[in-house]
Amino acid sequence: MSTVIKYTLLIIFVVFFLPVLVHAAVWLSEERPRNWHSADWSSAGTLPPPRAEPEASIRVMAARTGGLKGIVAVHTWLVLKHKNASAYERYEVVGWGNPVRRNSQPADGRWYSNDPVVIHELKGPAAERLLPMIEAAIRAYHWSEPGAYRIWPGPNSNTFVANILAAAPELGADMPPTAIGKDFPTEGWVSRAAGGGWAISLGGFASLTIGWRQGIELNLLGLVAGIRFHNPTLILPGFGALGEPF
Repeated sequence: MSTVIKYTLLIIFVVFFLPVLVHAAVWLSEERPRNWHSADWSSAGTLPPPRAEPEASIRVMAARTGGLKGIVAVHTWLVLKHKNASAYERYEVVGWGNPVRRNSQPADGRWYSNDPVVIHELKGPAAERLLPMIEAAIRAYHWSEPGAYRIWPGPNSNTFVANILAAAPELGADMPPTAIGKDFPTEGWVSRAAGGGWAISLGGFASLTIGWRQGIELNLLGLVAGIRFHNPTLILPGFGALGEPF
């Protein structure tokens, strides 16, 4: 094996797989639910009561997923509310039955006992203007038929949210680096990324994303490493963007 190949493999291991091993040690040292049924799916109280916030709102939420997947991945969903609405509307994709679900869990429900985090929000008149665009993108989601879901490399729950955000770049929302499936291409090799950047993807197995919000992200088998521009920080597989929730 040539020296170049050896050093290339060493760099790949250090950049993409060593951080995952470190995060796995941290993750597995903490007690987790054994299965779906033993996990807590109740409201975490993250969001204010809908009537306490009369203005329209759009939120992107994320929580670590369960089992070994939680070492490297989060689950994301959308929470929408029209002006003066009495309830939130939660939209997400799951891996059984009809993929696109509406209000199957509390808007701020825990995911596999993990508390959710609001990773982006927009409120007021700007949100009211964008809500029809967001809802139209949800209705038009390409992989909405039973059996269309694929856990890796996609299309999965994170592919859904990334697809909706890319359809509404005015929202200015980006996906967490740990949202495995976000880089699964909708069509072709080059596509618009959530947050306004651009992505070149090889079927979701490998990709390069560049944008002001994303910085530079290199995806290898769903693991993302890179660097942020607008808020300079490193992105490590398993950990996500250092200093950010995911």
